[in-house]
Amino acid sequence: MQLTAGTTGKGGRLRNENMQARPVARSLCAAWLAVLVAIGCGAQKAPTAEQVSPAEPSAEIETITTESGIKMVRLPGGEFVLGDNQGADDEQPAHPVRVDAFLMDVHEVTQQSYEAFMGRNPAKYKHPNQPVEQIGWYGAIRYCNMRSAKEGLTPCYDPETLECDFSADGYRLPTEAEWEYACRAGTTSRYSFGDDARKLGAYAWYDANAGSQTHPVASKQPNPWGLFDMHGNVAEWCHDWYDEDFYHDSPAVNPRNDVPTEERVLRGGSWAGLDDECRSAARYSEDPGLADVCFGYDAYGFRCVRRASDDAGEG
Repeated sequence: MQLTAGTTGKGGRLRNENMQARPVARSLCAAWLAVLVAIGCGAQKAPTAEQVSPAEPSAEIETITTESGIKMVRLPGGEFVLGDNQGADDEQPAHPVRVDAFLMDVHEVTQQSYEAFMGRNPAKYKHPNQPVEQIGWYGAIRYCNMRSAKEGLTPCYDPETLECDFSADGYRLPTEAEWEYACRAGTTSRYSFGDDARKLGAYAWYDANAGSQTHPVASKQPNPWGLFDMHGNVAEWCHDWYDEDFYHDSPAVNPRNDVPTEERVLRGGSWAGLDDECRSAARYSEDPGLADVCFGYDAYGFRCVRRASDDAGEG
């Protein structure tokens, strides 16, 4: 599906050319999901990317390999400023928060990995090493539970209530705060590499260089903590329900929004996104089931996290 430029500011939703069909689609999706219980983006061209040096991972960051052979980085807990007072309305006010240590996939979940655990590949742009897309929030958490079970870990998501047990040692989606903390990697600039959008092409597949599709993961430069594709390629589902005003009274420690709304948070921009939509603080949202059921958005994917512990399951 060809995605078109979305609104920024109040709402922060990913838009597309078939928005007029969404009221009907929501009803169909709701009915389908009840039985199962189980980007945003523009066409404007950004400046050509400048050549930059690779980012050096911090000495604090440890890379592990899980029992499934998937690489993750162990991120230390810490404080950072969540949001951007120069950004869209829903990114304000920027405020300091603290997150606990956690592990995060080095790159987005690939089609090869998704198919190995789930037995199917729903992606439009087929290639084993490209990120899986056309994945809704529900599809992402089912993968998290399956990956946990295959490694003998306790799944985080209740298959009936869909609630997340953050004390479990299995895989889950990152909270919005964890995602931005990992993306920023200690930086305070618009992007993890600085403020100059002309350098984005060295780190991200986005509207100006992606050729209207995804690309193999980890084929661009990583951020300072060794994480690839935090900007661009596919927009990544987060745990949180989306609330445009959440930053006005969000908790200061491990913030997350568990109050149900109509949509879940997406972060990072995508292959179809403008440079501004790939900023570290940019927020977007979507119906959690649309990509699974109705439209199959080809710009939505995800990566996994799990709580950090001394027995992180490295192989």
